[in-house]
Amino acid sequence: MSRIELANASGCFGLFPACDFRLATGAQDDLPTIASALWYFRGETIAVAMRPNKVASFARGVRTFDDVREWATAQSPVAPPDYPPLIWVAAPEILRDARITGDGQALLTAGSTVPFRVVPKIVRNRSFYDSTSVGFFRQRPVTVRGTTTADGLVVRSMWPDDFRLGPRAPSTRALRAGAAPALVLRELMREEPRGGARAPFTAWTLWQRPGAPSDWNGRAVLAFIVNGGQGDDDEAHAGHFALVSGRIASDGAIGDWLVNNFYSLDVESEKGIIAAPVPLDNYLGDVNSGQNWYRPSYMLVAVLRDARAAALVQSALGRVYNQFYRHQLRYYHPTGNCTSFSIDTLRALGWRVPARGATSSSLAWLGLPYFAIKHASLHQATTLFDYLTADQTRLLPAVAGEEIFAHLLTMFESRPQASATGGTLARMLANDIDAVAFLRLPQFPSSRAVGDAPAITLREVQSRQPKDSRDAQIIPLPLRPFPDKLRDADLLPRRPRASDLALAAWGALVLIGLPVLLRRWWQRRIRSRPN
Repeated sequence: MSRIELANASGCFGLFPACDFRLATGAQDDLPTIASALWYFRGETIAVAMRPNKVASFARGVRTFDDVREWATAQSPVAPPDYPPLIWVAAPEILRDARITGDGQALLTAGSTVPFRVVPKIVRNRSFYDSTSVGFFRQRPVTVRGTTTADGLVVRSMWPDDFRLGPRAPSTRALRAGAAPALVLRELMREEPRGGARAPFTAWTLWQRPGAPSDWNGRAVLAFIVNGGQGDDDEAHAGHFALVSGRIASDGAIGDWLVNNFYSLDVESEKGIIAAPVPLDNYLGDVNSGQNWYRPSYMLVAVLRDARAAALVQSALGRVYNQFYRHQLRYYHPTGNCTSFSIDTLRALGWRVPARGATSSSLAWLGLPYFAIKHASLHQATTLFDYLTADQTRLLPAVAGEEIFAHLLTMFESRPQASATGGTLARMLANDIDAVAFLRLPQFPSSRAVGDAPAITLREVQSRQPKDSRDAQIIPLPLRPFPDKLRDADLLPRRPRASDLALAAWGALVLIGLPVLLRRWWQRRIRSRPN
């Protein structure tokens, strides 16, 4: 029988039983989580592990991914996963397998009718849940997260329960013969209009190891989620990226999977997003911040015969979050973003996800003075430089997905070689992946503009923006300064960026090179004059 219960009363948070956690807010001071992390969640519902000695830690006085690399070297291949420093569950209660009534005012369960309303829209959020949302969710069973009040349930997130994977392998989608794997994934994301934003939910098996079982009930997964481009935000055409871990439920449900979402901590999101591990149903379905309220999403799902690879990645991400919350790891969109943090974690664990390289280093170097003059800003010029010189695998979510898929298929084709030459994570994946599935999740209807597939290149990002920058849809975000009292003494200064070197080189040319050239030109002119 469906009933409202505490968020930790049943089910899982990714690989972890939900009952291993207790619910709290960041305002509490008796939690096994660093103070800098709790500061961001003072008014938010979080789940924290009840075994403090098994919560992910971090090393002081080292760079984040050096910390991950050294920690992974000392890990036992069968070590149980470390618990995350916190999980942002957003609401203290959950109701599964409910139905929305015809008037959209109540939830029907097996034994009762529960009046509900959704949480208020955040003021800066441009669009919200409306009658089209009611029509979409009324057609299917839903899981909601919320808070019980005197007049009913205040719903924070809504998730369609028919968005499932399994419990048996879905039908196989044959890969186009002769096509590069990266192009195959790109075609899957783009084969429907607007990237499938208005298409049905779809699940396919793209690859399965010969002889591997088709019963996926309880199987551990390591998944890679690419969110599409937004239709009403000219800073979000490239999409978003995250790593996911969990297990396929007995009924194929995926809402309990844990998504590791990175987002800038130093601004206040117009949708209320805070960087954290978060349940998939909330990551995609929170009525203010859920990704699928404003764009389609896609998932590559590696179905594992052993949970060790997913456990290794999830444990490592706990360390990354600790370093991120305390500001040893800093968010900088060209080179320190949701995609780069995820790819850097995989690489630090021994999976050498291929680099696609810079968009154009020559354009960046030659264009730096032009950018500075055009925008009347050195800051904008150096930011553009860093975009152009960044590894596209670390910058663009769709490129990261393509390179991951292509490299996975390479692993399968040369499994003995991958096992012998790859690092720890690569060896685990080469041995343990039984199948790879692809999920396409449509955008939930609301008053928001329809999104699209994620842009593949910076040129495509630019092509989707209005020609006149004054027409760009951009939401200014207030800053959220990190308190000095929480800044640890061991934090290392940031490493120089590529733009720092370029700026120094151009500065030297202007201050030293040009005067030297002018002097030589003047001397030649003097010598060339007739006596």
